[in-house]
Amino acid sequence: MGQFTFIFSQEGTMTLRQQLLLTANLIALIVSIIIITIRYVDGGFSATLLLFSIIAFVLIAALISQFEQQSRQPLQVIKALAHGDSTLGYSENHPMRQYFERVKNQMQQARFNAEKQSEFLNALLVHIDLGVLVCEEQGNIIELNPALAKLLGKKVTQLSDIKHIGELILSNDKNFRGCVQWLNGEKKDTLSLHISLAEIQGKVLKIVTLQSIHEMLQHREQKAYKQLTQVLTHEVANSVAPLASIAHTCIGLLPPQLNFQSEEDKQDLQLALETQISRADFLSDFIQSFREVSRLPQPELKACDLAPILQRIERLYQQAFNEQAVNFTLSIQCQQLVMLDSGQVEQVLINLVKNALEALNNQHKNQHTTVDTQNQQASITIKLDKNNAQQLYVEVLDNGSGIEPHVLDMIFIPFFTTKQEGSGIGLSLSKQIMINHGGDLVYIPNRKGACFRCVFG
Repeated sequence: MGQFTFIFSQEGTMTLRQQLLLTANLIALIVSIIIITIRYVDGGFSATLLLFSIIAFVLIAALISQFEQQSRQPLQVIKALAHGDSTLGYSENHPMRQYFERVKNQMQQARFNAEKQSEFLNALLVHIDLGVLVCEEQGNIIELNPALAKLLGKKVTQLSDIKHIGELILSNDKNFRGCVQWLNGEKKDTLSLHISLAEIQGKVLKIVTLQSIHEMLQHREQKAYKQLTQVLTHEVANSVAPLASIAHTCIGLLPPQLNFQSEEDKQDLQLALETQISRADFLSDFIQSFREVSRLPQPELKACDLAPILQRIERLYQQAFNEQAVNFTLSIQCQQLVMLDSGQVEQVLINLVKNALEALNNQHKNQHTTVDTQNQQASITIKLDKNNAQQLYVEVLDNGSGIEPHVLDMIFIPFFTTKQEGSGIGLSLSKQIMINHGGDLVYIPNRKGACFRCVFG
């Protein structure tokens, strides 16, 4: 709000009549004082002296009254502003009323501008995706926007509601910029945290902004994997192809009647060349897996129902379930249309069910398990439901030996595998497909077995 200065000058606060009256009173007072002085010096006390003394006192009282009236005008103006009185008891042409109208209009305009700016800032806070929180040094929250609750997946009324993030905000007494981890339901999120200190209206406030950078980090990670695989496939393929070709040529050049000092030497040479061909073919297949990761097409999204896809998965693996004596359960808790590429999502579910079957099979072979296989039947469950954030998800759960805690951080890294035979691209490829669908593939800690959840955005 602007500053308003009331200038009470002779011209700005008094009418012409008031100015003439003041001037006449001053002149009369001066004349009276002169006459009183002369009469007192010449003749002492007399009736004339008394008369002019009374006149002088009356003039002084009139001047004091006039000045008091002028001094009360600022108070009248302030009271009028407080009570919304625009007349001040003056006529329309009175200068004081005109000045008052001007000041009142300026204040109204300043208030309108302030309200307009406040509405703009509130609308900005509501519509931006950036989570914003303003609190005092003691931690009392003054302001926050809806994007904060949406980002954190919960309503925030005090800093203790956001646990370690609230503790970090409360403990910082200077500007801070960094990253924090946040668990929104079953989804791990990486948040960019910025704390700024500002002094507003004599108070030191903390302005906190939170933004999710999880997707950006994922896309950068996937881009780095693609670039790496493109380089590796190019370099390895250039070396493997000639080696396999040379090995095939050497085998073809070996005549049946070729004599060695011993038959064993001939067999060793034959075995060496065949091994070279076998390993070259394996590397070629492995390179093809590299290419699958780096050339994953973008999904063609269409409105689909997930239930028929899950039913197709059940029919596809029904024979395998029977052969391995696996108890399969399909649980469909809700049905709704979701935008997805049915072919790619079906491939993800096939990979997850295949991994679950292999885990149960390996557990049975090795007798190395956290589940009593003699008393509890192997089982796989596929569940379609919604999480707390009302996101649709498909969960593949088995009661096998699960995943060791020390490898959990690496299971979605391309080409990392705990299997003796495997390329290590199944989970990474599945996660990339889900990310391209605006969702995610996450591992849910489970007391028995493994649980993978495909979350749709």
